[in-house]
Amino acid sequence: MKLLLVASEAAPFAKTGGLADVVGSLPLALHALGHDVRLVMPWYRAVHEVTGNLPSSRRKLSIPLGDHRYQASYRTGELKGVPVYFVDVPELYDRPGLYGENGQDYPDNAERFGLLSMAALELVRQLNFVPDVIHAHDWQAGLVPVYLHQHRGHDSFFANTRTLFTIHNLGYQGVFPVATGRSLGLDESLLTPDGLEYHGQISLLKGGIRYANQVNTVSPTYCQEIQTTECGIGLDGLLRSRADQLHGLLNGLDGQLWSPTDDQTLTRCYTAKDLSGKIACKKGLQQELGLQLSSKRPIVTMVTRLDTQKGIELVLDGWDKIMARDLQLVILGTGNPDFERRLAEAASFYPGQATVQLRFNDALSRRIYAGSDLFLMPSRYEPCGLGQLIALRYGAVPLVHATGGLIDTIIDPQTSVEQANGFLFHKYRLDNLLECLDRALTAYAEPQGWRKLMLQGMSQDFSWAYAAEQYVELYRLCAKGQ
Repeated sequence: MKLLLVASEAAPFAKTGGLADVVGSLPLALHALGHDVRLVMPWYRAVHEVTGNLPSSRRKLSIPLGDHRYQASYRTGELKGVPVYFVDVPELYDRPGLYGENGQDYPDNAERFGLLSMAALELVRQLNFVPDVIHAHDWQAGLVPVYLHQHRGHDSFFANTRTLFTIHNLGYQGVFPVATGRSLGLDESLLTPDGLEYHGQISLLKGGIRYANQVNTVSPTYCQEIQTTECGIGLDGLLRSRADQLHGLLNGLDGQLWSPTDDQTLTRCYTAKDLSGKIACKKGLQQELGLQLSSKRPIVTMVTRLDTQKGIELVLDGWDKIMARDLQLVILGTGNPDFERRLAEAASFYPGQATVQLRFNDALSRRIYAGSDLFLMPSRYEPCGLGQLIALRYGAVPLVHATGGLIDTIIDPQTSVEQANGFLFHKYRLDNLLECLDRALTAYAEPQGWRKLMLQGMSQDFSWAYAAEQYVELYRLCAKGQ
C-alpha cells in the first residue's frame, strides 16, 4: 500500500513526547512489511540541528491558507529507508521551540499546523504520490481529514485516498477561536457543532475525529475510557457516535533502540540469562547521582514529564511517607515550574536517599531504567505509556495506576502470579499508592519471586512488528471506504 504519515514530530528529528517515538518507529515497521511509506513533518530549527543542512527543493509549494498564500519549499531526508519530507516555511517553523517557549504556546499554532496539513496534500500532488491512506496524528494534523472532506468533490487526485486519524492524547485538542477557522480556509458549514465547533471555539482534534474514515487511540483500554463522560473531555458523545470506526491499538516499542543487551550508555550491558550487569548498573547509578551505596535497598525511579497527568501531586503529597520506606528515589524530568521547585525542595531534605534531576538526558534515562528496581508511573490517565514498556525491557518492575495502556500491559500478582510483571493500584488515591508500594517492597524482599517478576517482564514482546500489522488492517479498512 502507499501510505503517507503526517505528524508534528518524529524521533530522532524532533521530539517532545511519545508521539515522536511512535511516528519515528511505525514507518520503519510498515516499510519492513513491504509498504511504500512516506512521512511529512515541519522543518524545525531542531530538525536542522539533527540532520544538518539538507538541500532545499528547487520547486516551491504554493499553499493557500484562508486569504493568505504561503510559498514553501521542502527538504528530503531519510529514516532508515523511509523518505521524510520536511516542510520549510521559516517564518512559521524556524523557532527555538516546536510548539512554544517558556511554557507558553506560540499564538499562531493554528496557522503553523493548518499549513502542515495543507502542505502535505500539496506536496504529494507535486510528487505525484497518490496515497491509499493518509495517516494523520493528533490535533496538529487534524485538518488533513477536514481539508480532504472539504475539497473531495472537486479534487480527483485524492478521489481514492482515505484517512486514518490517531488520538495519542485526548487532553491536547488544538482549541482556537472560531475566527481562526476562517483564517484556515474552512467553510462556514464546518464551524458548527456538527463540525469543528467546541464550546464556542473550534477544535482541530475534533475535526480529525469527525472527518477521518477511521480513528484509533493508542491502547484498547484508553479507547474505551475516552467514550465515557469522565474521560471524554467533552468529546465522548462524538467518540461514541463513531464507535464502529474507533479502535484501540497498543503502541509498540523499538527493541533495537531499547535493549540492555547492547545499550552502550550503560555501566554494563546485561541479559535475562545474566543479570550481573544490572547489579553493576544499580551501583553505577547510585555513584553517579550521589545516593548511598546499597545493593539491598530498592531504587524506585520515575522518568517523566512533570505534569498533572503524570501523578506528580500524589508523589509530592506522599513524599515523606514514601521516604519513610526503606528505599531510594530517583526522578528525572522537566515540566511544570511549580512541580520542579517543590520536588527539588523535597529531595533536599533526604540527601543520599532521594535525587531529582530537572533535565532531559537520554543517556541518563537509560542508566536510570537499568539501575531501577521499581519503576513508578502513578498517572491520572495514560493513553498508552512508553515508560513501563522500557522498564519491563530493562528488568525494572513497573508500579502503575490502573488506567489506559498501563492496564493493558501490566499484570499484578493479585491477578495472576504466573503472568505477573508488575503492580497495579486501582484508585487514584495516596493510600492506594502506598499500599501498592508496600506490596511491591514485600515482594522485593523475596529474591526468587522478584527475579521471576523481572524475567517475566524482560521476556515479553511489545515490538512494533505486531502493532504495524494491526495498523495495516486498519489501513485496509480505510482503503475499502469503511
